[in-house]
Amino acid sequence: MTYCVGMMLEKGLVLMSDTRTNSGVDNISTFPKMFHWHVPGERIITVMTAGNLATTQAVVSQLEERTKLPDDRTNSLLEMPTMFTVASEIGRLLRETIDQRQRANDDTGRKRFTASIILAGQIAGMEPRLFMIYPEGNFIEASTDTPFFQIGELKYGRPIILRAYDRGMSFEEAIKLLMVSFDSTLKANLSVGMPLDLMVLERDLYEPAYTARVTRDDPYFQSISSSWGNALKSAFESLPKYTMDD
Repeated sequence: MTYCVGMMLEKGLVLMSDTRTNSGVDNISTFPKMFHWHVPGERIITVMTAGNLATTQAVVSQLEERTKLPDDRTNSLLEMPTMFTVASEIGRLLRETIDQRQRANDDTGRKRFTASIILAGQIAGMEPRLFMIYPEGNFIEASTDTPFFQIGELKYGRPIILRAYDRGMSFEEAIKLLMVSFDSTLKANLSVGMPLDLMVLERDLYEPAYTARVTRDDPYFQSISSSWGNALKSAFESLPKYTMDD
């Protein structure tokens, strides 16, 4: 399992993902789930992945190879005219990769090689855009009504984002909000784990404005975790008391 969040702000996009991959409690490892490509001054494209690791890595590997082909870049992320066409191509690759692995394993439906992807980025002359791509290859785009996407183990970290998100918030405030969301998820589900990868895509910059890997001993994350826990306890204690007296 995993947890990834892509958030749209007026100033750009903020992305965060965990790095845990496991096949049971006795086989846990760390693997990045955030990948990006950029052409300075022209475009930046970032993906975050969740689901079957072999499937998502096959898709990422194909995308990576297409950025390196010197003679035929027709289907390269570095040449596509819009983020919509990028989303369409990644969706096609994801669907075909899942189908291929399904057939190769002669699976009759007992196990689905499923995966999903969050795509974020900007191409010069256009707005920053954020998409969620489903295993079937179709996708939806973020909007004012749906300003953030989550994939993976999303239910524990979603409530705090719904309550505190504001499109006009600063990058720093958005990072703090995501830290709280991930802390809540980490405490509730062992299949999501540190370290966390963070990336900020500032509008019209076309390269990462800020990146970080947040480890378990990160002082700020520790402070957020303890402060949020104490704040929740204080809020609970301040609620009106229930009485069983008639």
